[in-house]
Amino acid sequence: MFKDNLVELRKIHDMSQEELADKIGVSRQTLSKYETGESLPDIEKCKTIAEIFGVTVDDLISYGPTDPGNMGLGVPPKGKHVFGMVKVGDKGQIVLPAKARKVFDINPGDSLIVLGDEGQGLAIIKEKGLLDLIRKAKDFV
Repeated sequence: MFKDNLVELRKIHDMSQEELADKIGVSRQTLSKYETGESLPDIEKCKTIAEIFGVTVDDLISYGPTDPGNMGLGVPPKGKHVFGMVKVGDKGQIVLPAKARKVFDINPGDSLIVLGDEGQGLAIIKEKGLLDLIRKAKDFV
């Protein structure tokens, strides 16, 4: 997975092997070995690569676009998530994936606000998060 993610991220960022190699302090040949899977970088180089591309080290190393729930998408930017698909029930209900509930600390009984934009889609935000944002905006004005 690492080698595939490295190649994909380098190409998405329109970087040559030489450019990326310079940024992480290795030769182009060493970077080529990373991309073919012939060798792996140490953890410090992995951290540097992740920072260059704005992804987490964990996603750089282990994210697989063919893993269940990733829907064939590439490594998401740091702080962005692909939680998978959900089905809408007969009454419009959806079940949020467990990983999404954990990442965003959503618990039974929490109130969520559903926002919509016909051009952009839907967004779900915790009521407390939105109310805190509104209070801060009022204090700012």
